Amino acid sequence: RTSAVFMGLVLMLSGTVHAAEITVLSGGAIEPGLKAAAAAFQKETGHEVKITFNTTPQMRKRVGGGDTFDVVIAPPAAIDEFAKAGKVETERVNVGRVGLGVTVRLGAPTPDISSAEALKRSVLEAESIVFNRASTGIYFENLLKKMGIYDQVETKAARYPDGASVMEHVLKGKGKEVGFGPITEILLYKDKGLRLIGPLPAEVQNYTSYTAAPMTAASNKEVAQAFVRFLGGPTGKALFVAAGIE
Repeated sequence: RTSAVFMGLVLMLSGTVHAAEITVLSGGAIEPGLKAAAAAFQKETGHEVKITFNTTPQMRKRVGGGDTFDVVIAPPAAIDEFAKAGKVETERVNVGRVGLGVTVRLGAPTPDISSAEALKRSVLEAESIVFNRASTGIYFENLLKKMGIYDQVETKAARYPDGASVMEHVLKGKGKEVGFGPITEILLYKDKGLRLIGPLPAEVQNYTSYTAAPMTAASNKEVAQAFVRFLGGPTGKALFVAAGIE
């Protein structure tokens, strides 16, 4: 807390006396942790944080197309691409990683995901499977191919551009349907009627890491840099961990 207050004072002394507003473009999987961190930052400094959530392919398209924000938070590979294109500053912090989880609606049969072999059987037995077209969905699709069952299950797969659409589909679904997505996104729907069965078995688990960096075209560079440091500091880290982001 002390460091955050000090940071706020430094910003004020450096000429940022009036509360500023910064814009952030971020991957959706870290939404609960990022929203909590943004609220804490605003409380400590008085600066407002406006967040837009997109999938990694959408972020690549937006940043590549010239859209500007103050801060971008994306997987390291995407941040590296943005850096090579001169879109982000060299300063960056790792905010955490999110694993892939399995979900069903309340009352639906519980799939066995105790091992990779059990997961394979559960996918084959499901009446339908639901996952996204973002980085986690691409990984899951490749996993089905590695397991040698993609051709068998492709016809019963429903794909959506983002995680929220996957969760909404599973909520309204029927029969023996199983959803896959970032654990953090599943947890956002636990009070709405979704049940987190658990993470993928360790031997086939995949983590998506997220890195924050100020954009070179940031309209509020000092505040953008301060926010990025805040995310990597003790207060920010604790809020991400509390939201299920490792």
